[in-house]
Amino acid sequence: MPLLLAAATASAQPAPATVRMSAEPVADGIWFVQGESAMGSAANQNFISNAAFIATPEGVVVIDALGSPPLAERLLALIRERTRAPLRWVVVTHCHADHIYGLQVLQAAGARIVAHAGCREYLASDTARLRLEASREELFPWVDEETRLVVPDRWIGDKGDEADLVLDLGGRPLRIRHAGPAHTPEDLVVFDEKSGVLFTGDIVFRGRVPFVGQADSRRWISALDRMLQWQPRILVPGHGPLSHHPAEDLALTRDYLKFLRQAMGEAARNLEPFEEAYARTDWSRFAALPLFAAANRMNAYNTYLLMEHEGE
Repeated sequence: MPLLLAAATASAQPAPATVRMSAEPVADGIWFVQGESAMGSAANQNFISNAAFIATPEGVVVIDALGSPPLAERLLALIRERTRAPLRWVVVTHCHADHIYGLQVLQAAGARIVAHAGCREYLASDTARLRLEASREELFPWVDEETRLVVPDRWIGDKGDEADLVLDLGGRPLRIRHAGPAHTPEDLVVFDEKSGVLFTGDIVFRGRVPFVGQADSRRWISALDRMLQWQPRILVPGHGPLSHHPAEDLALTRDYLKFLRQAMGEAARNLEPFEEAYARTDWSRFAALPLFAAANRMNAYNTYLLMEHEGE
């Protein structure tokens, strides 16, 4: 079936999501939904990322859409249990599958979608098409032939314009800022000026090893340093539990990335083979974090390649 990049209404799913999902209060008018600390699979229905929503009398802003249409339907039900205000916006922190496969449900419910312009190329790419095709098999029935990639309604950073976007609903300004390239080129963060709550997307993986992939870890570290200067009171990460100590969690992700760059950078400069470098590195500070065994070797290998490239 050819890929459809469309703003079409969501079709009925074969079954509702059955994973346990709840909305945790964060601050006045703000709720948070926490995914599991796991790799995406049919067993956990791809419920591995976080989402959040801010309710005002003039409307609701949702941050990320979870990893399947059935999960987004559950999220929408949680929103409707707390407010009947209309859905106004969904902010996409970045275009990884576990954050965007539920978009069609929220768009059908009336929300407009905002994302960074860096998503545009990805959504039209063979990479996105092939990832969706694979997900339809690996995550069936939660992601199936009715699951589509949805094109956002509004872009930040289009034509080189990197000014912040401020969504003001009912006198509650939400500042949306491009913080990437970091975890992805298109990373957006959202800051609620009223409460001091910062929504970081996957720039912060709290209480677990982050997924580094092909990220520009040097600029990711710079983004974390900038957010530390903002001194948020509460942090809502892309993965992991809510944080009432944002400085500690921003610093943990930053320190992990710095350690990767230091250890793998030394190996690359010395022309040491990756396997030898990985085996001799003392990972004890981070080894107890969830998903260390699943993610750390790949993170280290990608960082080794990055440091080789930076040293050219």
